[in-house]
Amino acid sequence: QVQLVESGGGLVQPGGSLRLSCVASGFTFSVTTMSWVRQAPGEGLEWLKGISSGGIITTYSDSVKGRFTISRDNAKNTVYLQMNNLRPEDTAVYYCVKGSYGATEKGQGTQVTVSS
Repeated sequence: QVQLVESGGGLVQPGGSLRLSCVASGFTFSVTTMSWVRQAPGEGLEWLKGISSGGIITTYSDSVKGRFTISRDNAKNTVYLQMNNLRPEDTAVYYCVKGSYGATEKGQGTQVTVSS
C-alpha cells in the first residue's frame, strides 16, 4: 500500500526558507518519478516540480522557478522540496505525489504559511 508522509511545513516570514520532506513506502521508490504540488485555499492543485528516478528535474510552474529546488535520496525513500525566498502567495498545503504530472496518489500534505 502506497504511503506518502510529508513534513517540514510551518509558519515562516516572507523571504524565509523551508525544506519539506516526503517519506515514501509501499512501492519501489528508486524507480519512480516523484513530484510536489500545492493547493492554496479555494484554489485547485498547482503542480510545482518533478524529479525522475535518474534525477532529471521538471519545473511545472513558473512561479517557483529560481526559488524552489526538488531533490531525492533513494537510500532514504525521501523526496525534498527546498523553498527559498518565500512569498505570501506560497501559502498552501503542499503534497508529494507518486508520479509525474497528472498522477493522483499523494500524501496528506503539510501546511506552509508565509506571513509576517
